[in-house]
Amino acid sequence: MGVIFSPIVAALNPIAIHLGPIAVHWYGVIIATGVIIAVTLAVREGDRRGIKSDDIYDMILWALPAALIAARAYYVIFQWSYYQHHPGEIIAIWDGGIAIYGSLIGAGLVVYFFCRSRFIPVWLMLDVAAPTVILGQAIGRWGNFMNQEAFGRITSLAFLQGLHLPNWIINQMLINGAYRQPTYLYESTWDLMGFVILMSLRHYPKLFKQGEVFLGYVMWYSFGRFFIEGMRTDSLMLLGVIRVSQLLSIILFVGALILWVSRRRAATPPIAYLDGNPFQEKTNLSK
Repeated sequence: MGVIFSPIVAALNPIAIHLGPIAVHWYGVIIATGVIIAVTLAVREGDRRGIKSDDIYDMILWALPAALIAARAYYVIFQWSYYQHHPGEIIAIWDGGIAIYGSLIGAGLVVYFFCRSRFIPVWLMLDVAAPTVILGQAIGRWGNFMNQEAFGRITSLAFLQGLHLPNWIINQMLINGAYRQPTYLYESTWDLMGFVILMSLRHYPKLFKQGEVFLGYVMWYSFGRFFIEGMRTDSLMLLGVIRVSQLLSIILFVGALILWVSRRRAATPPIAYLDGNPFQEKTNLSK
């Protein structure tokens, strides 16, 4: 497909507002919006499943910083050839450069240890959070859009118009003189579909055992991410030849599938997701 160049069109301003000398970037505003919506939905579902809202809020206070630090560390580690010469930019997260897989690893560790300390089933907490996390990811990708990052290979104006995208999206995909595949949009759409599917199915009686909403999320996200990552031009690389996110997607998809099957075949299968928190009464009495 040929490349069509067009006159320079001004990109959207990545800065939302100025508060005195402080520039508030759209990237941060969009990420924060995704987090707020995700936490709100998780609290509502947690209440239905026997997880107190205070526990979720307390967990978020630990999980958010851990997710942010791990996401940035993950990105910096695989881009160390650049950051070792620009150490002052390591903390510049407002310019982008946080890895979703890194954030999931950091937040996942916090969820595990927090739930163990509060007598909350880890799998249940992950189930409650999973659909809201993928919604947050769908929203967060628009931060990449505002920063003109996480884009794909060079394409044509005709191709983008064929997707029936509004002009303000097409104009934003004109990067360094060439139109680019809107891979951020592909991933956002895939994540939104996953959110709708998980939210539509998780309350069906006897459909999910505890842990399976989360494992479904892992398989859905990693499957889509594998193919979308292959379209991107800014992938983090391992040994210069392997796309890190594609490798991790394969590992996560296969691992989640094996866990799903093995837990179903166990001598004592997990309880149903809708059974909620069996330790709720014990937790209340202990406090």
